[in-house]
Amino acid sequence: MANEAERHLANRKRAHLMSSITLIGTGNMARAIGTLALAGGNTVEVMGRDQSKADDLAKALGGGATTGEWGAVPAGDIVVTALLYAGVVPVVAEYGDALAGKVIVDISNPFNATFDGLAHREETSIAQEVAKVAPATASVVKAFNTIFRNVLEKGRPNVFIAGDNAQAKAGVAAFIESLGLRPLDVGGLKMAHWLEGMGLVTVALAGNGVGHWDFALGVGEFTG
Repeated sequence: MANEAERHLANRKRAHLMSSITLIGTGNMARAIGTLALAGGNTVEVMGRDQSKADDLAKALGGGATTGEWGAVPAGDIVVTALLYAGVVPVVAEYGDALAGKVIVDISNPFNATFDGLAHREETSIAQEVAKVAPATASVVKAFNTIFRNVLEKGRPNVFIAGDNAQAKAGVAAFIESLGLRPLDVGGLKMAHWLEGMGLVTVALAGNGVGHWDFALGVGEFTG
């Protein structure tokens, strides 16, 4: 007989309208999100500048994961840029019209070299900068940036999301729920700046008050 976790996953799959996901990037976060996405009943495509790394990741993920050609139109309706922050905006600009109509999910954290501030001095975010270079018909959502990869692999953290397009956020929220995680909408894309600040606070807690990496920021609700 299936255990409670297996029954929960089966019920979630039945209730979830499958999403098609493209991961641009082949690193640890791409692997973690891809693994959860497939387990949640979504389709996954991997794109990497190094085609052999993309092929290797798709093979490791299994579950029918495919690869796409770098710079081509992604198969996924939701495109996760699983890249270091300095590469996100240039890659989105390079893809150009190939991202038209897509929901672009930026998961990056632009930390400075000493991890005590953000790399950009203005009140902006990588997600907001992505929106400036993305096609007009694309929507940008910030998500996953406050979660350490190891927690994503073995925990069920809250996922904070920010974006200006309500429909795009709803689609990303449904995708997050398919992973067994709890999406929490913090507002418009301007809030992505503060989500990046929360990412910085998470790292600071790991190095100070908490003292380890096995935790995540979340929301506890107290009623009654």
